[in-house]
Amino acid sequence: MEKKWLAWMTILGSALAAAGNERPNMVFFFADDWGRTAGCYADAKAPSPSDVVKTPNIDRVAAEGVRFDNAFYDCPQCRPSRAAIVTGSYFWRCGSNAILSGSDFSGQENPFDRMVRFPHLLADNGYETAKLFKTLEFDPTLKINGGGNYKRYGLHVSQGKTAAARDQLRQEVIDQTRESIQKVLTQSADKPFFFVFGPINVHRPYAPGSGEALWGINPDDLKGKLPPYLPDEPEVRTDMADYLGEVQALDLMVGIFMEELEKAGQATNTMLVLAGDNGIPGFPRGKTQLYDLGSHAPLIVRWPGRVKPGRAVDDLVTLKDLAATFLEAAGVKPPVPMDARSLLPQLLAEKSGTIDPARDTAIFGRERHIPNAREGNLPYPARALYTPEFAYIRNVKPERFPFGDPKITKAGTINPGSFADMDASLTKTWIIEHSQAGAVFYELAFGQRPAEELYNRRTDPHQMHNLASSPEYQAVLRQLAARLQHVQETTNDPRLHDAFDLSPYIEVPKGKTNSNEN
Repeated sequence: MEKKWLAWMTILGSALAAAGNERPNMVFFFADDWGRTAGCYADAKAPSPSDVVKTPNIDRVAAEGVRFDNAFYDCPQCRPSRAAIVTGSYFWRCGSNAILSGSDFSGQENPFDRMVRFPHLLADNGYETAKLFKTLEFDPTLKINGGGNYKRYGLHVSQGKTAAARDQLRQEVIDQTRESIQKVLTQSADKPFFFVFGPINVHRPYAPGSGEALWGINPDDLKGKLPPYLPDEPEVRTDMADYLGEVQALDLMVGIFMEELEKAGQATNTMLVLAGDNGIPGFPRGKTQLYDLGSHAPLIVRWPGRVKPGRAVDDLVTLKDLAATFLEAAGVKPPVPMDARSLLPQLLAEKSGTIDPARDTAIFGRERHIPNAREGNLPYPARALYTPEFAYIRNVKPERFPFGDPKITKAGTINPGSFADMDASLTKTWIIEHSQAGAVFYELAFGQRPAEELYNRRTDPHQMHNLASSPEYQAVLRQLAARLQHVQETTNDPRLHDAFDLSPYIEVPKGKTNSNEN
């Protein structure tokens, strides 16, 4: 590790010298619930919602920088994902922050409290640090005011009863975004800065019909472009159009950031990183799930003068690697231990495709999301290992339901409030309302999963055909399972001992004893 770090710091030092020996500013545009959706991800051979969404600013960042095509969230849930990034660690190491909420570490050591957070190291080495809205857990050196509560684009602008009123509300969103980056540029003075900006408009709820009403996205343009596990129905297409509208709102904000960096003369010496924290909310296989829709992350980096533009990298990475990347770009040695591996080799390379053949796996997982989604406040534990060719998923407790327990009404139907780990949505409602026995979409969304799943990512990108029981794939299955087990053991994953089913990770319901028999 020491030799590798010194070698890359020598390369980085040469690059910095050629650019005037300035340490870069770093802007981390970190959008809540933004899945891997943007025009730059459209593929003529694979129709998808990215064919419909219009994201010229995000696409510009990709054209002028590097797009990571095999980036993954460390956990497809907001709090654990963010904890992994700020510490550069596997999410399961992060104590109370390995789950969304509900832990009780009072009177016990909380691993997250003693973990080093990379923005603090940047501050210790001469950086101003700032954050705004839903971001990362660290103490910034700059305290900036975001102009009040975050104005969620669709919900805010839709309040306007007339076109003029909507224009005014839209301008308020623009002004809030612009003032955010302006304040950081002004207050950082002569120091380099790290700024993480956390827009939350993609998080549900959405204003119904806002994709079409505010952005002109015709839901019928999505016909034939939804993945096969989603019903291609008007309600679902409308739901997806509303999501795409919020992605276009993100794009508007990215454009504002780029404008202000250019006006301030800081665009050339700023590393701009675009990413989300977990997959698309309110859709099966999205947020909280280890399938592609839930765990395949957007990651795009623009760094003028340092990064050769227009490249696409195939190396498998997870977003925790950003911690080591930001530190090394600033000339700060990452702490030991840190699970993250810097992406500077990928950023400073000259070519597209595979940069480091050894980066051939991405490992991630999940535990508890909504506390009361299951009887006894239990999580849905699962781990995944992706390679360029395969996706392996281990469902540790297959007797549990992946989105939470179904709730049956007195009439014998499924209560719409069931499956609490999936956000309320038009899509969720449609699938539940069409949940008669044997309904394909219902089982794909909410049914119990086998203990192991194996998919060929190249021939089955939507992960519809589980190969785990196929005789010809048993060698692959066992190899990937062993690789995953090795990482869990060497990183002391608490799930190996079912610790996430016990206090302090979960509350014990009154009148019951704590056990891991489930």
